[in-house]
Amino acid sequence: MERLIFESQMEFVPSDKISHSRVGIGFEKLDRGVFDPYKAYDKVAAIGVKPIRLQSGWARTEKEKGVYDFAWLDEIVDHLRSRGLEPWLDLCYGNALYTELAKPVFGAVGCPPIMSEEEMQAWLRYVDATVRHFSGRITLYEIWNEPDNAFSWRHEEGDYKVNVKDNVRNAREYGIFATETAKAIKKADANARVAAGSIAHLENLRYVNDILVTGLYRYIDAITFHIYSSYDGERQQNIEALRNLVDLYNPNITLIQGEAGAQTRSDGNGAMKRFSWTKEKQLKYLLRTLICDLWCGVEFTSYFSTMDMIEALRGRIADTATYLDYGYFGVLSAEFDENGHSTGEYGQKPSYYALSTLASLMQGDAARYDMPWAREYLPSRRVNGVDCQDNTLKVYGFKLHDGRTALCYWNCVPLLTHTYEGTVSMSVYGQDNSRIRIIDLATGKIYKLSEEMIEDLGNGGVGLRNIPLTDTPLAVVFG
Repeated sequence: MERLIFESQMEFVPSDKISHSRVGIGFEKLDRGVFDPYKAYDKVAAIGVKPIRLQSGWARTEKEKGVYDFAWLDEIVDHLRSRGLEPWLDLCYGNALYTELAKPVFGAVGCPPIMSEEEMQAWLRYVDATVRHFSGRITLYEIWNEPDNAFSWRHEEGDYKVNVKDNVRNAREYGIFATETAKAIKKADANARVAAGSIAHLENLRYVNDILVTGLYRYIDAITFHIYSSYDGERQQNIEALRNLVDLYNPNITLIQGEAGAQTRSDGNGAMKRFSWTKEKQLKYLLRTLICDLWCGVEFTSYFSTMDMIEALRGRIADTATYLDYGYFGVLSAEFDENGHSTGEYGQKPSYYALSTLASLMQGDAARYDMPWAREYLPSRRVNGVDCQDNTLKVYGFKLHDGRTALCYWNCVPLLTHTYEGTVSMSVYGQDNSRIRIIDLATGKIYKLSEEMIEDLGNGGVGLRNIPLTDTPLAVVFG
C-alpha cells in the first residue's frame, strides 16, 4: 500500500444508522449463558451489521412442563433491537423434561425430540409459544442447528460415529421434523419466515436433497448453510451447486449463510481446530468468505461469531471439564473464568475492524454487479517481473447502496500456508472514472492511486496499472 496516497479513514456506520444490510453476525450460545451480553451490545452494534443470530434454548425457557419463561431472551432481543440490530432465532435444542437422552447433556445440545409423540408435541407447543411471544419483534425463525452433524442429531449417548453412517435416516427424520415445525411457525405468525437446513456440510448435496424430498420445500422460505473450511477456493462453486439444487424444488427459496468463521489461535476447539490460525488469518478468512457469499446472492451472510467463548457442544452437566472447550472465533476477545464463561472487557480484534469496513461498504442494497473488466499482464517493477499470473485471482463486482461500483479482489492463495503481495493490471469499462479509490478492507483506509496507475483508454475505459494485489481483499471503488 506504500505506493498509494492515503486520503482518509472510512467512517464506520453503526447498525442504527443503516436501514438494512446483508452483512450479519452470530450472537449464539446465550441459551447456555456462556458470555455476558451486556458487555457486547454496544460493541457489536458499532460494527454496522444488521441480522444477528440467536439460539432459543428450549431447555432454558421451559424448566417446568407447560411454563415458558422468556425473560432472559426478551432482554437480549430488546437490547439488540434498540441498537438497530435485527435478531433472527434458531429454534433449538432439546429438553430433559421430555427427552431422556437430554438429561446429562449440557444445554441439551443435539437431542432432538423425535423419539415419541409426547416429545414432538411438547416441542411444537414450545415453538408455538415462542413465535407468538416474539411476533412483531422477530420475523425469521431457523429450525435446529446443524442436524447433519454427528453431535447435533443423536439417538443415544455418544452417538457420534453411528450418526455418520445413518445420514439418510437422519435426513428423513429432520425433513419431517422441520416440516411440522415450519407449519407450527406459520400457524403462530402468518407473517413469520421460516429457514431450515442449517447445513454443516455443504458438499453433501445428497443430505440436502433428502431433506427437501420429504416435502419440506413447500413450507420454508430459506435454506441456511454453514461453511467451515480453511480452503475457500471452491466456496463459490459449492454455493452455486446448492442454489441449483434448491431451484429444482422451489426457486423462491432464498439461501442464507448462517455460520462461517475462523479462529485466532491454533489451540482452539471447534471447527478447524489445531489449524495454524492467527489474528491475521482470521481477518483474511472473514473478508474473503463474506465477500464471496454476498456476490453469490445469499439473502444475507453471518460471521461466526461476536465472542470468543466455549464451544459447549459435547458437554456433560456433571462434568465441567467436558465443556471447557474454548473457541476463539470471535471478533471480540475474552478471558475465561473457572466455569468457562467469557470475562474481561471484550477487546476488539483486527477482524472487528475488517467486518466494520465491509458492513459500511456493503450496507443497504449493495449487490452483485457484473462489471466488464479484463485482466492484463504488464511488466511490473514492483515485483521485478510481470503482474501476477496466478489462476487464483478472485474479482467480484458490486453495485453499492449509493450508486457507486466496486471491484473486490485478492489472490486466493491457501490461507494456512501462503501469503501474497504483488501487483495486478486490468482494464475496466463503463464506470464513473472521475473518482477512483482503493479501500483497504482490513482497516477502512481509503487511498488515491498514483498517476502512473491510471490510464485513460477512451470511450469509457480505464486501465488500472500495477495496482497492489495481496491475499487480503482490497476494493477499487468507482465514483
